[in-house]
Amino acid sequence: QVQLVESGGGLVEVGGSLRLSCAASGRTFYNYYMGWFRRAPGKEREFVAALRRIGGTTVYADSVKGRFTISGDGAKNTLYLQMNSLKPDDTAVYYCAAGINGPTTGYDYWGQGTQVTVSS
Repeated sequence: QVQLVESGGGLVEVGGSLRLSCAASGRTFYNYYMGWFRRAPGKEREFVAALRRIGGTTVYADSVKGRFTISGDGAKNTLYLQMNSLKPDDTAVYYCAAGINGPTTGYDYWGQGTQVTVSS
């Protein structure tokens, strides 16, 4: 059974940093896209970033380029999202996802989400 478990969310001030983690289990994700998505209050879920271990491909939404960094630890089967220079617009529930088809759509597995709140 595939499980994705996010952690690391919390309350941070504008300009601050957080690192989200996603512990993956239940299968090998070597050829999968591993991604981060977010849903802000009253808005649709949106793509944030994705990583594919094969080839080391990374993709970012324009809104987070230069501020967020996605990375992975294959030995720990863990995905990370380092978020710097946080803005109030980054406030959302952040979800980890895994899928063959990626990078921005076509994800098959989802975590339960972790709340990130950026206070101004």
